[in-house]
Amino acid sequence: AVMRAALGDSLWAIRLPPVLLPLALGGLVAWALSPLVRVRAAWAVLFFWLAPINWLNVLITTDTPLMFWSVLSVALLLRADRRGQMDNTAWLQYALAGLFLGLAFLSKYFSVVLGLTYLVYFAVYRRERWLALALLVLCALPGPAINIGYNMSHGWSNIMFNLYNRNEGAAFAWNKPLLYAAMLLYLVTPVAAWLVWAQRSALAAVSRQQRLLACVVLVPLVFFALLSFKKVVGLHWVLSFYPFGFALLAFALPQDRLKTCAMGMAVFAALHLLVLGGLYASSLDNWKTTKLYPQIIRSYKTSEMLQQVVAPGVVTMASAYTPAAIYGHALRQYVPVFGPGNFHARQDDVLVDFSIYQGKTVRIIRMDAPPLEDYRPYFDSVQVLSFSQDGVPFYAVEGRGFNYEAYRQGVLSTIHRRYYNIPSWLPMTGCPFCERLCGQVRCTP
Repeated sequence: AVMRAALGDSLWAIRLPPVLLPLALGGLVAWALSPLVRVRAAWAVLFFWLAPINWLNVLITTDTPLMFWSVLSVALLLRADRRGQMDNTAWLQYALAGLFLGLAFLSKYFSVVLGLTYLVYFAVYRRERWLALALLVLCALPGPAINIGYNMSHGWSNIMFNLYNRNEGAAFAWNKPLLYAAMLLYLVTPVAAWLVWAQRSALAAVSRQQRLLACVVLVPLVFFALLSFKKVVGLHWVLSFYPFGFALLAFALPQDRLKTCAMGMAVFAALHLLVLGGLYASSLDNWKTTKLYPQIIRSYKTSEMLQQVVAPGVVTMASAYTPAAIYGHALRQYVPVFGPGNFHARQDDVLVDFSIYQGKTVRIIRMDAPPLEDYRPYFDSVQVLSFSQDGVPFYAVEGRGFNYEAYRQGVLSTIHRRYYNIPSWLPMTGCPFCERLCGQVRCTP
């Protein structure tokens, strides 16, 4: 929010935090590990900077605060754990480690895995410092408390998404752990993965010496490995502890293998840069024969497309959240999603009151030919408007005389049944979607 206020919402300003993030994380890793062996800490930072994810920062957006607060928390805990006695500095570092863990929790729930890691470490190796763990937990509690308060007043949206809606239909499949292993191989890079295997004895020895560092890496790896038997583990799920894997490797490799690892990772990174260079050197015409071309046009020619569709007094909507976000950024206004959508991105449920569109004309932009029968129940009349941009056809369903009551019964009630099966034992003080739908905090099915 501070950066947006200072720099605006241009593309470069939006992308600046992920670009700067590797520098910040590298600095934190160096600060945390330099008291051990300064040179090895420098190698750890270099390995992390050479990792492909740092050269594809377009993949890191909403994970930026999670990674920063998580790595900062771990760095403080590593420094506190190294102190031989519980002096004022140690207490302060434990407290700050907890505070930043709480901020990571406010960023994403993946930080729970980091909290589990801390619990395992103190339970197994640091039971004599249980008061430090208690202080850490106490200082972390404001994060969950704020989140719980928000969820109570917003229909438990975070909980419903992360624990219920996104997990419907999740089932065991052998290919899921294989995908997890392949993802780790890519993130670590093939040469580093080979050296991990070749130097596994040295890695085990270092893990016994650097127990906290080993826990920060191994506990999340095991947790997600178990989870991968049922869920496809996303690449970004592991990023909050990702830098410390390279630290463990840097401390384990023999001196003569450090340069080998760095050179191999540099070659792997260079291959990514060559691909990126080729993409930047290409033109839109080079992509005309690909299936991605319509999506590319939607992203690069958004303003031109919207100039054809947007009209005075007409409400612009989208058929899904991703295009709605793209159109909204170009228009500098929120673009609602018409229809039930899916379990991702339920922002409309909080932000949009469809009753204000009663009787209005709405245009819903689609990249495919729309079936009008899906729209007729909610308007007095509907028609399809056809457009073209750079050879890509796209459409807008123009509905005149929006019927909110029909939409409430046909779409909003479906959304409630599908995504708002909130357990009765969860206390609620508010739910914007339910309050608009039925006038109560909790609607009956």
